[in-house]
Amino acid sequence: MRIHFIAIGGAAMHNLALALAENGYQVTGSDDEIFDPAKMRLEKAGLLPETMGWNPEQITHETDAIILGMHARKDNPELLKAQSLGIKIYSYPEFLYKHTKNKTRVVIAGSHGKTTVTSMIMHVLKTTGINYDYMVGAQIEGFDTMVSLRQDTEIAVFEGDEYLSSPIDRRPKFLHYKPHIAVINGIAWDHINVFPDFEMYVDQFRILVESVKPGGVVYYNSDDTVLSDLMALIERKDISVEEFSMHAFENRNEETILKKDGKDTVQVSIFGEHNMRNISAAKKICLKLGVGENEFYDAISSFSGSAKRLQLLHEDKKNKVFLDFAHAPSKVHATVQAVRNKFPESELHCVLELHTFSSLNKQYLKDYKDTLEYADNAIVYFNPEVVKHKNLPEITIDDIKIAFQKKDLVITNSTDIFRTSLKSSDSTKKTKVYLFMSSGNFNGLTYNDLISFCY
Repeated sequence: MRIHFIAIGGAAMHNLALALAENGYQVTGSDDEIFDPAKMRLEKAGLLPETMGWNPEQITHETDAIILGMHARKDNPELLKAQSLGIKIYSYPEFLYKHTKNKTRVVIAGSHGKTTVTSMIMHVLKTTGINYDYMVGAQIEGFDTMVSLRQDTEIAVFEGDEYLSSPIDRRPKFLHYKPHIAVINGIAWDHINVFPDFEMYVDQFRILVESVKPGGVVYYNSDDTVLSDLMALIERKDISVEEFSMHAFENRNEETILKKDGKDTVQVSIFGEHNMRNISAAKKICLKLGVGENEFYDAISSFSGSAKRLQLLHEDKKNKVFLDFAHAPSKVHATVQAVRNKFPESELHCVLELHTFSSLNKQYLKDYKDTLEYADNAIVYFNPEVVKHKNLPEITIDDIKIAFQKKDLVITNSTDIFRTSLKSSDSTKKTKVYLFMSSGNFNGLTYNDLISFCY
């Protein structure tokens, strides 16, 4: 089967291309820009386009299907050519469903935590010897790709994103999967460029519940009041609805110990109340899929996390440096609080990049009030060029200052200034913890750059 990827360079797109090529599909692709690690990985597999840009001549009657990425536009010349030839066009969630429609599908959704919960489930299933297909939104230790599709599996585990499926399919991705088992980890307004009011955003999760297969089950975080209110309105009698909440734990000498019935079970390397909820969600799913409770605890003790989810970039006797994907207000607050609680005696430096459409929107900025309250030194960075690129109204340093309402907050559009701010601390505390938060890359800074800013 010949499949052509339009916008092959995306995180999920290039991983799906690699998975299909490995399964024997004839894969081609195009994009107008591709960056590492996608560029390097596609090149290694012989799938990197020879030239950047769109070439409609690649699309012929011999092309069996198109997989269309969100980076493309509705007037993309390759897309128009495929439509004129009547070639089947899939978004990547549509294609994942097509490949797994006869399998037990597990979908992990929610405004936060879905990548981590999916990663936990994948780690536990792999550790306990259960085969499965998967799609996850970050690189995980022990896995070569973020997508795997095989013929010899009966289970598919998908991270369920509420963002749009493709430029010509404005449904949330998770609505394509029709899960047998679903998790919703929490609801906090995001993607305001697509869901301009909160009620519209919340309704997508109601529609997800309605899409669960008869006989299926939905697990939801009962600590989330918005989600609890939504689930109270669900009237389906042909599915089970079960709640979960934060797993009992104890922080002890900077170690996190899971508790059960008041007794220690295992030590885990991840931390924070939000991650204790993630563990509860993952446990529900894994036990439903046949993993024993003791097997789950043994496996989760060796889970090291996923990329950019409180990822430890560097540590020595005096300093620790973490990187996290947190960008929405609820995620930022939970992440900062988790680090503060884990290292109560350390000086905490937090750097937040405003990068998404929502975070750079004046209407949304006010929700960041108190999100950095636990930081000893807080810095907010934004790039005015990104604001222009997203066609948003200009935001100013005063706009951000008023929104965050934190004393001594450093706000800058210069990476040199936030580096200086990190180095200027005169604290007498013996240890320091640095937390960088962004869904971007601080205008191209590498991990080594971020580490060097702390010394």
